[in-house]
Amino acid sequence: MKKLKSLVCRILRRLLAMGTFRWLPDKPYLELIYYAHFGKKLDLKNPKTFNEKLQWLKLYDRNPEYTRMVDKYEAKQYVAEKIGEEYIIPTLGVWDDPDQIDFGALPDQFVLKCTHDSGGLVICRDKSRLNIEEAKEKLKKRLKFKYFYWGREWPYKNVKPRVIAEKYMEDESGTELKDYKVMCFEGEPKLIQVHRGRFGEHVQDFYDTQWQKLEITQGFPYSETKMDRPAFLEEMLTLSKKLSQNLHQVRVDWYYVEHQLYFGELTFFDGAGFDGFEPDEYDDILGSWIKI
Repeated sequence: MKKLKSLVCRILRRLLAMGTFRWLPDKPYLELIYYAHFGKKLDLKNPKTFNEKLQWLKLYDRNPEYTRMVDKYEAKQYVAEKIGEEYIIPTLGVWDDPDQIDFGALPDQFVLKCTHDSGGLVICRDKSRLNIEEAKEKLKKRLKFKYFYWGREWPYKNVKPRVIAEKYMEDESGTELKDYKVMCFEGEPKLIQVHRGRFGEHVQDFYDTQWQKLEITQGFPYSETKMDRPAFLEEMLTLSKKLSQNLHQVRVDWYYVEHQLYFGELTFFDGAGFDGFEPDEYDDILGSWIKI
């Protein structure tokens, strides 16, 4: 029976990835995709786990302000108003169409990204080696992609698809940016994810707010070593608390470059609510922190 259920779930996931059930209204669609990922029924009447409650929030917590908060361009102004311009990565330009980009006016290093999704990214470390036509084609493809429809993450539904250019940044490694993701619940930071090696050996470590390393996995392996406690930890937690006020839950992402914290993005649905935890008990623990 377990093998049959596993097979059914795999088939459903494949069909969902192909957009086969895109026509379904949000509630039955989420019930279907939840079953495809977890092999069990989604309980929307009495949700208990973190991932169940994220589905509930998609359906019943629809503040129009969330759209501005997830728009990668509009969020910069929103966050600057809350905590200050010094935490914002400089924007070099914004366009409706990649053909409007004047690549000659951009610096030798920059980052291009789409405002409405998480896949439209072009990292340029050397403009003389950039395939401009290839970059534009990638961005055009992502601009047509309706990010909302796969996970029904409601805040993205009305984000205007655009392309922005940002200042290129690296941390002390000289090769990447560590991604610090502060998971906040009812206005309080509770957990910190640290992502490293995104373009190589990607690891994801979890720490509590006292910087104790936790043996949790959520789709990526964790490293065997503990990072030193960041000098900016308290500042990051304080700012994340400010940005998460009056929200049931949100993930606040940060980078740290040359002794300065920079805001990354606000995420309302970590993993779209379809990434399980190991050990599984953390799905229940995180769920208990969301009061709905």
